[in-house]
Amino acid sequence: MNRNQVRPQRRHATPSRIERVRRQAVPKPRVIIALLLLLGLVSVMLLDGYLRAEVGNDQRVRSDASASKVPDSVLDGGPFLSFQGGTARTRSVPDKTIVLTFDDGPDPEWTQKVLDILDDNDVPGTFFLVGSMISRYPDVVRRMVDDGNEVGVHTFTHVDLSYQSAARVTREIAQTQLALAGAAGITTTLFRAPYSSTNDAIDNYSWPVYKKLGAMGYTSVFIDTDSEDWQQPGVSKIIKWATPKSGKGASVLFHDAGGNRAQTLEALPQYIKKMKSKGYTFTTVSGAQQQAQGQQAQGQQAQGQQAQGQQTQAPQDTPGTAGDTRQSNPEQAAHRTADTATLWEGRALLGAVAVAEWTVPGLAAVLAVVGVAVLGRFAMMLVLARRHYRQRNRRRFSWGPSVTEPVSVIVPAYNEKECIANTLNSLAASTHPIEIVVVDDGSTDGTAEIAESLGLPNVRVIRQPNAGKPAALNNGVRHARYDIVVMMDGDTVFEPDTVQRLVQPFGDPEVGAVAGNAKVGNRTTIIGAWQHIEYVMGFNLDRRMYDLLRCMPTIPGAIGAFRRDAVLGVGGMSEDTLAEDTDITIALHRAGWRVVYAEHARAWTEAPASLGQLWRQRYRWSYGTMQALWKHRKSVTDRGPSGRFGRVGMPLVVLFQIVTPVFAPLIDVFTVYAMIFVDFKASLLAWLAVLLVQLVCAGYAFRLDRERYRYLLMLPLQQIAYRQLMYLVLIHSCVTAATGGRLRWQKLKRTGEVGTPAPGTGVR
Repeated sequence: MNRNQVRPQRRHATPSRIERVRRQAVPKPRVIIALLLLLGLVSVMLLDGYLRAEVGNDQRVRSDASASKVPDSVLDGGPFLSFQGGTARTRSVPDKTIVLTFDDGPDPEWTQKVLDILDDNDVPGTFFLVGSMISRYPDVVRRMVDDGNEVGVHTFTHVDLSYQSAARVTREIAQTQLALAGAAGITTTLFRAPYSSTNDAIDNYSWPVYKKLGAMGYTSVFIDTDSEDWQQPGVSKIIKWATPKSGKGASVLFHDAGGNRAQTLEALPQYIKKMKSKGYTFTTVSGAQQQAQGQQAQGQQAQGQQAQGQQTQAPQDTPGTAGDTRQSNPEQAAHRTADTATLWEGRALLGAVAVAEWTVPGLAAVLAVVGVAVLGRFAMMLVLARRHYRQRNRRRFSWGPSVTEPVSVIVPAYNEKECIANTLNSLAASTHPIEIVVVDDGSTDGTAEIAESLGLPNVRVIRQPNAGKPAALNNGVRHARYDIVVMMDGDTVFEPDTVQRLVQPFGDPEVGAVAGNAKVGNRTTIIGAWQHIEYVMGFNLDRRMYDLLRCMPTIPGAIGAFRRDAVLGVGGMSEDTLAEDTDITIALHRAGWRVVYAEHARAWTEAPASLGQLWRQRYRWSYGTMQALWKHRKSVTDRGPSGRFGRVGMPLVVLFQIVTPVFAPLIDVFTVYAMIFVDFKASLLAWLAVLLVQLVCAGYAFRLDRERYRYLLMLPLQQIAYRQLMYLVLIHSCVTAATGGRLRWQKLKRTGEVGTPAPGTGVR
């Protein structure tokens, strides 16, 4: 399907070189739109992946690390660690006091139920929140704060900070604070490290992190008692393990997210009632710190009074941690009202997360549909291609009476000096009687003279002003002497028996056109090998399927045969689209003619040799196909045999050649996404499984076409590189169509390296 004509431009309208350079330097709007869409998609997926995964060197706390650099007063101190003037200081929970702490939330199911339990029992909790979860469920956080509970930072991605760089530590905290500001309009001075436990678990690796956070004004919160509810040991054990000994106070750890928390929900109300019956009170981290400060101040005052023998008034409550905008509730003293900049940055973060939360699942649903469509297409191609092969190779199969009368071969040519001699010499060796009509479309390189100088019999050269390929073909049809016309490109060569095999289906009077088997002749390069695989698998295997379904969408421009009357009956080759081959094929369907595939009629064409030429060719093909489908959109309402293409072919072409390829990149995008954020091994295996399915299809296509299997070694690289290029071409074409852009014919550079095929050897 070589479309190589170029429309002439009027001399006075030709832009200067400087103007052309300026135009090329300015990106076209559709290119900008495509790039913005791509950037937006990548950004959304990266954000979603970051929200849902622990990214980058996530490990667990060491159990055998040294704590030689950690002060003994910290290792043996209370669960609340802060720094004043660079000096570490710890506080304990007062006796008969419980601080309920919950890690890993918020969760839309479990956290809400935990909050219900706390409300029912009139006790507060302190929740250490994961920033990514805050971003996804801000309403839960808002309720949490409004109910009088306290919140703290539990990093953004639940990563062990003792393994991270200082920049990563700062980023994890800052992002969580932004999410908290966007959700509830506050920030917090409380922090709990993922995988932390009691103070004596601090080691030389984690100690610098706590010092850094202390210098930033954070209070690091540890535990005295661990319910170990994450192990789901049973309700009774959760209650037992969460109960402090000998009436001591405790910072108790529960979880409100990160797994099934049904046992936690069952144990929590029983635990609260049990501790209340023992005379315990419940408070938050800030509340416990204030009580501890008050007791310490009273103790110091009592000692002073005893020493001085004086009585003084009871001291006022001492503030907990530094800050100038404390909440009115003393048990939320760690909360700070977010400043305006932080508030709006947080809201912007939540907005972006909301977009990702809607977009990625939507894309995943589309991916599922695309995946089913792709696998369905492979299955359909294999089954129908096998059936087509068996049907056409039956001993009794016949199109009808053998076609022996001469045919006209039309060769449109525009500046084909490199190729025209090989093309005409291959036709001269034809075993079927033919006349050769070369239509020179205003060539300026001597193409017509070369054709005439060959002195080949039955060759006529018709000259016309440059008018484009459709006009050249129509001119050739008008000058054809015979009822069957074969159309080919000026850079294509036929095997000696190609014409004979191509015209035999016309023994059936219902057949109006025949598609031949186009093959890549210059397949020695990587780009050529990629196109060779595509031609054999993507084009010819497809044609077997469409042939059996009687809805062939395209007769390739490189090799096709037509009844002359059928072509003239539909108005000839149309100039309405850039895909005149697809246009005429659909028009013939709608006129009631049958279009079939002759797989043994082979033509060897010169495929684009560079990525730039390949892009321009496929861009034109894709856009032209869309034009043709739109032009014949009313075929879906055609009735009778002429409406078969509209009922069957049109939906299949739209699904398999436009919709599925446009969204097919999602398969690769989500594969990369899953490798980074989900499970690398499983994702890689899934991708390899899809590749295996494609390899099986390609192998079967090569078997049917009797091609050498060694080219299939290029298939994995083709899937990684070449296929992505074809996707981008199609997406670019869709954007062009959507924005009303127009394309022009462009002449592709030819080398003439596809030589005349020798009998029985294909191409040399």
